Amino acid sequence: MIINHLPKTTLAQGKDVEAAVQGQRELTSQQAADRLNVSRPHLVKMLEEGALPFTKTGRHRRIRFPDLIAFKQRRDEESQEAMDALAQQAQELRMGYDG
Repeated sequence: MIINHLPKTTLAQGKDVEAAVQGQRELTSQQAADRLNVSRPHLVKMLEEGALPFTKTGRHRRIRFPDLIAFKQRRDEESQEAMDALAQQAQELRMGYDG
């Protein structure tokens, strides 16, 4: 988990963990997977399919933190749009959302 890699003073002094993480320019595939709440193998598959840019250092994949945040925001927006569309459909079909 990303928090494990932060200096202990960051947490002890109550500093913003998000801000500390943003100072970390690249994340490992495990750190990125944890941030997205997916398994590392699933993240690797997404990387190989081109869903998210990455670099390789030897055999290790690295994901830039700003790229990860942008991907997460896009994914969350798409998910919200899909949920809104389903809710609208349910209302149009009168599926028990009349109140």
